[in-house]
Amino acid sequence: MNKKINYCLLLLIVFAAACTDEKVIPPIIPSVPITDKNWQFDSVPVWEDNFDNGSTPDASKWTAEVGADGWGNNELQSYTASGNAIVDNGNLVITAKKESNSGKNYTSARLITKGKGDWKYGRFVIRAKLPSGRGTWPAIWLLNSDNFYGPWPTSGEIDIMEHVGYDQDNVHCTIHTASFNGQLNTQKTAATVVTGASADFHIYRVDWTPFSVTGYVDDIKYFTYTNPNSGFAAWPFDQNFFMILNIAVGGNWGGAQGVDDTIFPATMQVDYVKVYKLIE
Repeated sequence: MNKKINYCLLLLIVFAAACTDEKVIPPIIPSVPITDKNWQFDSVPVWEDNFDNGSTPDASKWTAEVGADGWGNNELQSYTASGNAIVDNGNLVITAKKESNSGKNYTSARLITKGKGDWKYGRFVIRAKLPSGRGTWPAIWLLNSDNFYGPWPTSGEIDIMEHVGYDQDNVHCTIHTASFNGQLNTQKTAATVVTGASADFHIYRVDWTPFSVTGYVDDIKYFTYTNPNSGFAAWPFDQNFFMILNIAVGGNWGGAQGVDDTIFPATMQVDYVKVYKLIE
């Protein structure tokens, strides 16, 4: 194909990209495959919250997201900016309540670190006690800070811990990408039994490196997803992500067996959140 035709094709591609709101990103496949280099992490957290001060979450570290639109999962709660997340006795306490707000019959809290804590790779360690009861859906998770590759699930999601109240003591670690996600029922996931997940504190952890995402409970590994070196559709985990702590009520998964209104208020307590930097 001659240079003139090549130039015309290039102009067409640029014009097409300029006429759409969608970001056009070609797959970036490493010329040298990412391999396990036995990455280590700093011994001192680069970011942490021990919830030792004040009566409300530290506004320099957390933002309360609000809304009652179902959050993409047909959830039943309205997330509020006050009253559902407090600091008490050295713990963050997120409480889901049976009360009306913004047309919903339940309230809860969803705290995010976006713009206040964003990380590319790292060790994420959270000590928490989970709520119990049919209809609760607590999660500790990470999302892409600026949807670099496009809207969910293209830019990725890392679920450090998920739990649904109708399946007590069974916790999950999961990743979602364009190729592997809940909409397609192809997400990469694993579950493990955590006896007393709602009675006692346990340590939920993810180690995220350029090679893999690995999940642990109480330092016992039970999940690994390895970078397939095939581009962002399977591995969008090379950008900044932020953390989310929340309790959803009902929803596609949490409400699959209905909601027991007798369980409220339902709380998730978080003793600490610590993030350790990857040693390059």
